[in-house]
Amino acid sequence: MEHVPPPAEELARLDRELAELDARRAQLLTRRAWLLAALRPPAPTAAPGWNPSAWGAPAAGRPGAPAQPWGYVPPKQPSTPRSAQNVLLTLGGLLLTIAAIAFTLVSWGSMGIGGRSAVLALVTVGALAAPAVLLRRGLTATAEALAALALVLTLLDAYAVHAVAAPDTDGLGFTAVAAAVLAALWTAYGLTLGKLHLPLPAAVVLAQWPLLFGAWAAGAPTLVVGWALLATAVLDGAIALWGKGTGTRVTACVGGSVMAFSALMVGLTLSVTASGPLGALAPGALLLTGAAAALAGAWRAPKGFARAGGVVAGLAVVAAVGGVPAAAVPEDWGVLAYLSAGLALTAVVRTGLPRNAVLGVLVASAAVVAGALAGALPGLAAVLLGPVSLLSDVWAGSPEGFRAALGSTLPWTGLAATPVVLAVSAGLLGSAYRWWPSLARIAAPLIAREEPGPAGAAAYGAGSAGAPGTGTPEAGGAAVPGTGGEPGAGTAGTGGTPAPGASGAGAPGAPGAAAPGASGAPWYAGGRAGAPWYAGGAPAARRRPSGAALRGAAGAGAVVLGWGALLLAGAVLDAPYAVAVAGETVLVAGLLALAVRGAGSGRDASAAVPVTALVVALAGAVSAGLLSLASEGASYAVFGALTALFAGASVRAGAGVERAVFAVAATVGGTVLTGFAGRSLELAPHEAAPLVLLVPALTVLFGARLRRNPVALPVELTGALGALVAVGLAVPDAPFLALVLALCGVLAAGAAVRPERRPVAGYLAAALFVLATWVRLAASEVSFPEAYTLPVTVPALVVGFLRRRKDPEASSWTAYGPGLAATLLPSLAVAWTDPDWQRPLLLGVAALVVTLLGARHRLQALLLLGGAVLALDGLHELAPYVVQVAGALPRWLPPALAGLLLLVVGATYEQRLRDARRLKDALGRMR
Repeated sequence: MEHVPPPAEELARLDRELAELDARRAQLLTRRAWLLAALRPPAPTAAPGWNPSAWGAPAAGRPGAPAQPWGYVPPKQPSTPRSAQNVLLTLGGLLLTIAAIAFTLVSWGSMGIGGRSAVLALVTVGALAAPAVLLRRGLTATAEALAALALVLTLLDAYAVHAVAAPDTDGLGFTAVAAAVLAALWTAYGLTLGKLHLPLPAAVVLAQWPLLFGAWAAGAPTLVVGWALLATAVLDGAIALWGKGTGTRVTACVGGSVMAFSALMVGLTLSVTASGPLGALAPGALLLTGAAAALAGAWRAPKGFARAGGVVAGLAVVAAVGGVPAAAVPEDWGVLAYLSAGLALTAVVRTGLPRNAVLGVLVASAAVVAGALAGALPGLAAVLLGPVSLLSDVWAGSPEGFRAALGSTLPWTGLAATPVVLAVSAGLLGSAYRWWPSLARIAAPLIAREEPGPAGAAAYGAGSAGAPGTGTPEAGGAAVPGTGGEPGAGTAGTGGTPAPGASGAGAPGAPGAAAPGASGAPWYAGGRAGAPWYAGGAPAARRRPSGAALRGAAGAGAVVLGWGALLLAGAVLDAPYAVAVAGETVLVAGLLALAVRGAGSGRDASAAVPVTALVVALAGAVSAGLLSLASEGASYAVFGALTALFAGASVRAGAGVERAVFAVAATVGGTVLTGFAGRSLELAPHEAAPLVLLVPALTVLFGARLRRNPVALPVELTGALGALVAVGLAVPDAPFLALVLALCGVLAAGAAVRPERRPVAGYLAAALFVLATWVRLAASEVSFPEAYTLPVTVPALVVGFLRRRKDPEASSWTAYGPGLAATLLPSLAVAWTDPDWQRPLLLGVAALVVTLLGARHRLQALLLLGGAVLALDGLHELAPYVVQVAGALPRWLPPALAGLLLLVVGATYEQRLRDARRLKDALGRMR
């Protein structure tokens, strides 16, 4: 009978077969196109050295030929004549250079002054003139090789002149003059023979040394050397911007970077080591000049170099401006001068500097602030982690001051300005959070989004009417790029006329029309509430955080820095111990109030602030709790206050993670208080363990009251951890451990009354009760295994019986197997080594009863377990008699009996097989 599939299945099968046919057809068409292209006559090849083929594009000589499949390895081609020519020219030029050096250094003394001059002049002039002739004949590579030789010869000429004509001249001074002359010579030579690539970069390299070596030769002070380095860097910058050829510009860029870095390091070193404000003025002038040069280069430099120049300029300005007041104040307070200068750099957003340079200056400002904040990390870490040392000596007595409680060896007097730095940074971030819309309007022209293409270039400063950069084409400002639905949406024209592709202009569906949900507002000004920063816009826009995220980060930073400033202020001022403990507790209360208030506000960008306040409150609570361990009264006061604060916060907070965290923290505080009570009562740790169970008992009652409230489970789990702590405390004393385990079992049984907790708490209660029984028996030195196994077997058999009543098809191995094995197997193991007869007899009787019950009720587990135990127990009892009888029998009798048994089995083999199969089937039919 032919199977006819359902219509849906048949349709899916047809679709798959059609797809396979389409794929095969496309493969064959591709192969056909490649074969046709391979049969076409090759086109004339391009000039040697030029390879127009790209990745996946048709190769030269076969226009229109498809790309080779992935993994195709083209055959190796022989070296072209031009490549071999370049190798030969390089080797020839290298050998001539070595010969010239050897002639100058070794054979120079064997010739007279006339001969020496004639040889050097003739060879150098010939090497300089030959490239011009070779270029006219098209031998560019040969001309380059001879130009390199001429460069080496001119250097050797300078060395020869110094060694023969001016041996008494100062080496540095002569080198400076020679470098200047050679730089001018090679500059003129490179400009004359413009097709050569080597002369101009060589001139740039030679131009690095005249001013530096001249300053050293004149014995100039370090500041003058710095000015020489800066002047050289400025010259390199001019060459990098206006120089001829890529090699020249790259060489100038590298040299200028090295010289500028060296000059700025000289100025920074002199500024930092200045003895007073007047001494810092001259290095400051050097640094400011370097900053001006960097900003001047940023006007014409590409994007990356402009930003790097802005960073360098910003750091140089901070070092110059901040170095003067830093030299007038104590060393510990100098960081405030640099921090003030770094913060003042933010005013650059109101200037007319290029956008990329302004961004670089802002990066420099952020780097200065970050460096100042990094200096506060050691002190803050000491305040937070220092109280950990009090764990080794709890309630040893109140220390004299805050620093003594921390136990840190930090030079606190050197951190006097750190709290001020943190406070100033926190104030600025808080102000940014408070007045974020105004800040966004100020930064709108600067941080507007950019799209690839020329449209994005007008994002900064576009518009002739209205507020610049407001992002509204109607007001004449620059529309925000990236909000349109098409790439290229970037700017609006002046006078409110949107440019093609500008966002916010045009009807739906028109090119550049705003995408659904696009607001046209800058990305940093915040979006609609609840919209994540990655939820729309161009791909470049998705990589940037939203204004809500930035505002939230500012608020979170203000919270953290403000809290750290207050903590460090107490350590720097060495506040009294009581004041420090009370202050940290009050800070936790304030942070909790901020977390509770912000958690339910629902305002856009406000989520980061309450979450940060919550995390900082937890860290502050841990720090305050550890700090209070030095005194008994302080411990009770602080942990009591913290427990009350977190409990109140959990009541006031809305439903969510925050409420659960508050409740868990309150539970932990209550558990610690019960431990303190045991220590105050002078109880041993194991004696205080039952007292610690008070809080877990309250969490069970609390969970029963809350039922399915999301807070109930975290609170009960925290109480379970407290019970685990109580068990750990009771481990040294077995009777108390049994008591604590039994009490934990009672608590678990109480939790199992609730249906949602029964699957876990029920089994846990049974395990705890059994474990408590075992520990109690072990403490009473009971060694009978049945005393340990029967408390497990009886409940397990009861549970299995109830399971079988509910589900008669359940396997007896699942219902009764674990319970029976828990007692029968350990008892059998002990019975085999027990010399008495009572245990084997009782075990045999029990195994017989189990076997009979299994046969009666057709239960496989009972029959097999009971039968196996009964057989092994009987074997153990009969073994001595069997051995005794075997010893009395003749030696030939056992082999005879074995042979007789084999004969009987062989004669009735088929019957025995049928009996085994029936037994197997009978056992298989049992449950």
